[in-house]
Amino acid sequence: MTDKTIRRVNIVWQGDMRFVGGAPDGPTIPIDADNGIAPGPMQTLLIAAATCTGADVVSILKKMQVDLTRFEISVEGQRATEHPRRYIQIQFVFRLKTNWIRM
Repeated sequence: MTDKTIRRVNIVWQGDMRFVGGAPDGPTIPIDADNGIAPGPMQTLLIAAATCTGADVVSILKKMQVDLTRFEISVEGQRATEHPRRYIQIQFVFRLKTNWIRM
């Protein structure tokens, strides 16, 4: 039996500080730890957090029958100055545009 609460990804080193990663046998994305040709891992973490939150917001608004025409999320993360340089604060800003229909 498969546990649906577990997610797996694999990454493959591409040279220098570049990797390609994704679910086994699924689509992949490039990640560049030097932020040269693709987002780095810390940016990718912010992208993932924004996308996960965004999917929840879109789902909730759809259930509320809100006609969403534009949706953006800006995410800013502050990292610790010393190792481990983890995020110590993350701020989300949501921008939405809807067509409100009054009945």
